[in-house]
Amino acid sequence: MDDILLRPHLRDLGGLVVRRLLPSHPVRAVGPFVFFDHFGPVTFAPGEGIDVRPHPHIGLATVTFLFEGALVHRDSLGTVQRITPGDVNWMTAGRGIVHSERTGDAERAAGHAIHGLQTWIALPGADEEAPPAFVHTPAAALPAFERDGVRGVVAAGHAFGLVAPVPTFAPTLYVALALPAGAAFEVPDEHVERAVYAVEGDVMVDDTPVPAQHMLSLSPGRARRLSTRRPARVMLVGGAPLDGERFLWWNFVSSSKARIEAAKDDWRAMRFGRVPGETEFIPLPDPPAAVQPPPPGPPGAL
Repeated sequence: MDDILLRPHLRDLGGLVVRRLLPSHPVRAVGPFVFFDHFGPVTFAPGEGIDVRPHPHIGLATVTFLFEGALVHRDSLGTVQRITPGDVNWMTAGRGIVHSERTGDAERAAGHAIHGLQTWIALPGADEEAPPAFVHTPAAALPAFERDGVRGVVAAGHAFGLVAPVPTFAPTLYVALALPAGAAFEVPDEHVERAVYAVEGDVMVDDTPVPAQHMLSLSPGRARRLSTRRPARVMLVGGAPLDGERFLWWNFVSSSKARIEAAKDDWRAMRFGRVPGETEFIPLPDPPAAVQPPPPGPPGAL
């Protein structure tokens, strides 16, 4: 299998434009990662901020990692957690959880910048109905290393002989790298599936250029050389392949289409838990309107 370069697809999430790399075509997942969004850097004026109203998830874990700014996570377990740069918020949805993410009061009042990643990890089949859970890991607790002038942090999973304390359900690769100008760095083949995402700055993987905000899904089985002429920020993503097909619909991930239909019914009926302190929620998206045939017209009409 050859390397595959993935370009970002822009999505407007109600005033915040994100770059979506996964799922993509032909790469639907890299290891357990089935969803990869890069947001910012963006600056909000005083009084403005991010307001992601309460919404449900099943069958996955959400992973939030910031480079700049702060967010406040709330969920139906009663969790209230502020995340800052370098921390990891890992939320296991399992059989079902509801959460919101909003700009904190202090940042909203002062105006602030935000920049980060949100990814979804599909849970193994045996864990899709696990109890929901939330774990916050501060930046200081994550293992860091430096090699050949490149600084790295293992945000989740294991890499370079280090293991992050963040809970995972399968072998996972999630590493933040800061490369100085002229750096060269080896990405080992210890994970079956790997990808390189250029957060900031253009990089090279062997002889293949990876422009900023693009992802290169790597062919397996050999170490790769990562290099850059200018300072760059990179995320290594991957892990063990999924243990079967996954279906994604809205905020639901499952190996079963029937389970997703049940989750839709549960959210319509408000059978998921509620987030304490929240009164809003995101309704289930309307089904796509049926395509109607065009009205008859004169010969040659479109």
